[in-house]
Amino acid sequence: MPASVRALWRRTIAVLAGGALAGALLATTTADGPAAAGESARGPAAANPVTPGDFTGYGFDQCLAPSQAAMDRWLQSSPFLAVGVYMSGASRACRNQPELTAAWVRTQLRHGWRILPITLGPQASCQPRFPRYGDDPTIIPKPGADGRYGKARKQGSAEAATSVAAAKSLGIVEGSTLYYDLEGFDLRDTRCRESALAFLSSWTWRIHQLGYLSGVYSSAGSGIKMLDDARHNGRSDIVLPDQIWIARWDGRANTETEAQYLRADGWRPHARIKQYQGGHDERWGGVTINIDRNYLDVGKGSYAVPETHCEGVHIGFGTYPTIAPATGSVTAPPSRVRALQCLLQEQGLFGGRISGVYNARTQDAAQAFQAKRGFPVSTTWSRRNWMSLLVAGDRPVVKYGSAGPAVRRVQRALNAITDRATPLRATGVFDATTTIAVKAWQKSVGIEQSGVVGSVSWKAFAAGQRR
Repeated sequence: MPASVRALWRRTIAVLAGGALAGALLATTTADGPAAAGESARGPAAANPVTPGDFTGYGFDQCLAPSQAAMDRWLQSSPFLAVGVYMSGASRACRNQPELTAAWVRTQLRHGWRILPITLGPQASCQPRFPRYGDDPTIIPKPGADGRYGKARKQGSAEAATSVAAAKSLGIVEGSTLYYDLEGFDLRDTRCRESALAFLSSWTWRIHQLGYLSGVYSSAGSGIKMLDDARHNGRSDIVLPDQIWIARWDGRANTETEAQYLRADGWRPHARIKQYQGGHDERWGGVTINIDRNYLDVGKGSYAVPETHCEGVHIGFGTYPTIAPATGSVTAPPSRVRALQCLLQEQGLFGGRISGVYNARTQDAAQAFQAKRGFPVSTTWSRRNWMSLLVAGDRPVVKYGSAGPAVRRVQRALNAITDRATPLRATGVFDATTTIAVKAWQKSVGIEQSGVVGSVSWKAFAAGQRR
C-alpha cells in the first residue's frame, strides 16, 4: 500500500475511532491544517509543516535542544538540516528542556529545519541502565494468561498518548513522525524482548490512531533486529512502525547496516534513518555542540516538483552566454533570449512578446534590471547579469538535502558562471554534485567553503561574483 494511502487510511481511522478526540481535533483545525496559536481576526496563522516530511540528507541529535543562536549559526554553516529533540519520556536524560518551546519549534521549521521529536519512556526490562531515576517505569515483562503481554501493551498505549500531547503542545502537527527511543538490550531474553515488542506495537497503534506516524530508534543488534524479524515473519499481533532509526556507529553516512540485523527490503523505500556516529563535538559557525550524526532517507526522500515558466518557456541550460545586439549576421541565440525575456517578465520588467529576439524593448528591460542590481548599464547582457537574474527570488538557506525552486535557481546560476565540462542538471534537489560545485564557487570568490548557500552566498550570487 503506498505511503500516501496508508496515511489517509490512518487519518480516517483516527477520525472514526476518536469520538471526543475527533471533535476536539475538528474544533482546532483549519482548511490548511491544525490551527496555530495566536490566531487573529485577520485569519489563522500558517500551520507548521509536517516534520520531517520528505527528506534525504544529514541530521544531528543532542540531549538538550540548542539555543536559537546556535541553531541559526549551524543552519548557515553546518551540513545538517534535521535535528533530533527529546520532547517527552520520564527516562530521558534531559528531562528539563528550557529551549524546547512551541516558539522554538515554529522558528526552526520556518527556517527549513526538519525536527525529529523523540520520546524516551519505559525501557526494556533487561536494560541494566534503567530505571534511570527510580521513578521512571520499565516495560513490564509479564506475558499474562494469553501470552500477549497485555500490561506492556497498556504501557505502550499510555506512552503514545503522552507523546502526542507533548507533540501538540510544541506545535508538531498531525502527519508528522514521532520517534520512540528504545535503548539496546539483550535480545536473547525472551520475556524482555517480547514485552518490548508488544510495548512498541501498542505505542505505534495508538500513535496512528491519534493521527501521527510512528518511528522507532534502537540499536541495529537489538530493537531493529527484533522489529525486522517480526516484519519478516509476518507477525499479525505486531503493528510495525512507519520508520526505523538505526543506531549503528560505523561511520558511513547511509541507511545501510548488516543483513544479520536488517534485511535489504525492510522499510524501503525512504523509511530509514541511521545514526552513524556517536557522541562527539562539532564546531560550525563558531558554535560547538556535542552531537550524534545521522543520515535520513524518509517520506519520498528529497524531491522537487516540476516547474514551468512563462507558459512553457525553457530557462534551464548548461551555459548562459553573453548576449549583445545583432551585428551583421551574428545574432543572439533565440533560446537564451527567450529565457532572458521570460525571467525579466517574472521580475515585472518586461511586458513584450517572448520572441527570442534581442530587440530594443528587451534591452530596456535588461538595463532596468542592471540598474536595479547596481551593475553597469549596457546593451550587453553579461554572464554576471545572468547569474544575478537566475537567482532572483527568496533566499532561504539551502544545502545538501534541500529541494525546490531556490535550489534550481542556484544550480542554474552555477551553470551561468562556470565553465565545467558537465553542467549541473537543474533538478531542484541539492545533491552531492551541487555541493561540490557550490564549494568550488565559494573558494573562487573567497567565502567560507561550506557547501551551504546562506545569506553570504546569496548576496555574492546576486552581485554576480565569479572569481
